[in-house]
Amino acid sequence: MRPLFCLRKSMKIFSLLHELSYPSLLRRIIFFLFFDVLIITFSLYLSFLVHFDFNFNIAYSELLRDTLLFFIVIKIASLAVFRVYNLTWRYVGVSDLMNIVMAIVVSEMALVICSLPYTFMQLPLTGFSKRVFFVDGIVTLCLISALRISKKLYMEVIREKAPVRKGKRTLIVGAGNTGEMILRDMARNGYVNFYPIGFLDDDRTVMGTYMHGVKVLGTLDKLDQFISQERVEAVVIAIPSLNHKTLRGLYDSAQKMKVNNIKIVPRIYEFDKPDINLKGLEDISIEDLIGRQIISVDYQGIRSFLNGKSVLITGAGGSIGAEIVVQVCAFGPSKLILFDIDETELHNLGLKLGRMFPHLDGQIEYVTGDIRDALRVREIFGKYVPQIVFHAAAYKHVPMMEYNPQEAVKVNIFGTFNLARAACESLVEKFIMISTDKAVRPTSVMGATKRLAEYICGVSGKDSSRLTQFVSVRFGNVLGSRGSVLPLFLDQLKHGGPLTVTHKEMRRYFMTIPEAVSLVLQASIMGNGGEVFALDMGEPVNIVDIAEELIRIHSLEPYKDIDIKFTGLRPGEKLFEEILTAEEGTYASQHEKVFVARNSEKYSLSDIDKILEEFHEVINKANDEVPGQIRTLLKRYVKHYDQEEKSYEF
Repeated sequence: MRPLFCLRKSMKIFSLLHELSYPSLLRRIIFFLFFDVLIITFSLYLSFLVHFDFNFNIAYSELLRDTLLFFIVIKIASLAVFRVYNLTWRYVGVSDLMNIVMAIVVSEMALVICSLPYTFMQLPLTGFSKRVFFVDGIVTLCLISALRISKKLYMEVIREKAPVRKGKRTLIVGAGNTGEMILRDMARNGYVNFYPIGFLDDDRTVMGTYMHGVKVLGTLDKLDQFISQERVEAVVIAIPSLNHKTLRGLYDSAQKMKVNNIKIVPRIYEFDKPDINLKGLEDISIEDLIGRQIISVDYQGIRSFLNGKSVLITGAGGSIGAEIVVQVCAFGPSKLILFDIDETELHNLGLKLGRMFPHLDGQIEYVTGDIRDALRVREIFGKYVPQIVFHAAAYKHVPMMEYNPQEAVKVNIFGTFNLARAACESLVEKFIMISTDKAVRPTSVMGATKRLAEYICGVSGKDSSRLTQFVSVRFGNVLGSRGSVLPLFLDQLKHGGPLTVTHKEMRRYFMTIPEAVSLVLQASIMGNGGEVFALDMGEPVNIVDIAEELIRIHSLEPYKDIDIKFTGLRPGEKLFEEILTAEEGTYASQHEKVFVARNSEKYSLSDIDKILEEFHEVINKANDEVPGQIRTLLKRYVKHYDQEEKSYEF
């Protein structure tokens, strides 16, 4: 029975230690309190030994008995005040070590004060030599700091030198803060998936230096050379600001050297506390290779604009609207009202936001409705009283609106009018409408109706009795949005092709959704009311190039494994999109990628009322002449819209 009793006892002790080893605030505090008491006791004992020149004939136990409680209470209290017990053992940083230093210095000063002689009170510390406090402070500081950094030391230094290398030999592109975070996470995970063999960076001042024992080997243009030289199996691109041209060069170099495991850091939505780790790395995508640009925005200004505000976003379930939602969430709104006609998309968005921003639970309202329904719109504004509105709800598919012009008028024109009127009545601070490059010299019903929506926003804030500022933001094609070319290509690729392109010379301006939305937020803080902003979308891209590159990304060969077929221009479609600075021209703003469009149209509120009345009369008719009559009205009121009346069939 004795061996069995000992076994059970040992198992209980092991179980307790096992429980304490798991990271939780209570267990961590208990662990550190226990060892801090031991350290304080040892430090005081050692300081007595030093003071008495290691004379072991002195009764040190009596000295400790009389004074130890003072040292323990004052030091533990000081450590608690400086939040030393709140730090995470595994992620101790310089600021945490500084807190430890301050806590020990303050506690030793308090003990020195207690040792000063007073006529009214004598403490066991009275008359202690300053040498005791000095030695005690040094030893305590060293041991408590060593305990705090021990796990980090083990995870990132000792274990790094272990002979077993598990992960793929990896080059990290970018020796900045992001690259350092990636490297630390590799070390914390024991190099199970990736083992870093070096950095590449274009900053020549860091060439040959080491970061946590990993050398900066050379510049980005030597990627293929180092892949061959170091037998690289994976590449992690850790420079968030890379534009698509540089990224394309890196991707091509890696592909040429048969390295297919290429990862890239994601966009950061927690701008104040960026958290980049291996789990967040993404496979490089066609959006990155074609649309990723260097975007610099005033995050502090956007935070001041959105933080603590009630924000309504229409079309929140769409690709653009959903990205606006995600980016707005990162700036701490007090209330977020997500308005969409599609309840399924709202539900899916809710699941996503629950994972990304659990702290906003209870601050987000999911509202279904149709912007064509004026009563529903006014009800929502009256109930939630938003301070800022992002209007992203629209019909945007060009050929589909050619077939259904009356629906484009109902949503893009009357829906916008309903929202603008409700915004003015509710004293909304700012109303930002998402417009399109199709509104520049429009050749389609969709573009013309969006141009009229711009007119509505332009005049809605002109009345001096209205306090709402209205701003429109035009941008071009965004990669990956619903109904755009990329999802179509991906679906065709999934079914074995062919990929369909309307014309061999078809070109478009492209930007990724996150970057376009970042510039929308930037424009929203710049407008004072009445402006139409145009975003610089970079250089135009040939659609055939996108199709070919997408095929190559999937390790296939264009025209051999997957064919590309040319189908001819669709209704309302241009061969080359007008640049957003075309037509009346633009003038520069305070941001290099945001311009202000010059509009010659000078409609008044009464003009808009008259125009809407004419459209209302037409769309309420039930005959085959309605599409032609709508196009006639669009030609009359939208400058440069000069499309001949056509009949379109499916």
